[in-house]
Amino acid sequence: MSISVTHNYTDQPEPEFSAEKLLEVQRFISMYPEGKQKSALMRILHLAEEEFGGWLSVPTMNYVARLLNIQPIEVYEVATFYTMFNIEKPGKVVLEVCRTGPCMLVGSDQIIEYIENKLDIKVGQTSADGMFTLKTAECLGACGYGPMLQCGKHYHEHLTPAKVDELLDTLRKEHSEK
Repeated sequence: MSISVTHNYTDQPEPEFSAEKLLEVQRFISMYPEGKQKSALMRILHLAEEEFGGWLSVPTMNYVARLLNIQPIEVYEVATFYTMFNIEKPGKVVLEVCRTGPCMLVGSDQIIEYIENKLDIKVGQTSADGMFTLKTAECLGACGYGPMLQCGKHYHEHLTPAKVDELLDTLRKEHSEK
């Protein structure tokens, strides 16, 4: 039986980390006992996303597997399990709305629906202009500030439709210039 990750990007060449990033990879691996290099996987996947355009293609995941001397399926399992990793090329801006119990109690479902309607997309999709990708996240660790979303390293809390409109306008201006 074979298991594969399928999408349209398998024809890309296998990437390679820069020399600087390879040193960082080796540092991560050295943090764990011999034979336990797989423990560095999540850190290296974050590094790979940062280095290779904000997402993990199949060639990138294969490269990471080779670096760690593990099977590619072991990398695919982790990359597809955690919502923090993008296995499809995202829009310029990734909006991750928390949908855990506390955020749901204060309206995260309504915020998700509002964003879906506003951008004419569903969760997991990217807007037609390639600007926004909408995702949901399991607990962003800010239960007292819901409903909330994460955009990059920034949290946006106590969301309302008006705050979402303001945020989308600001993000569109910031990222249109890039």
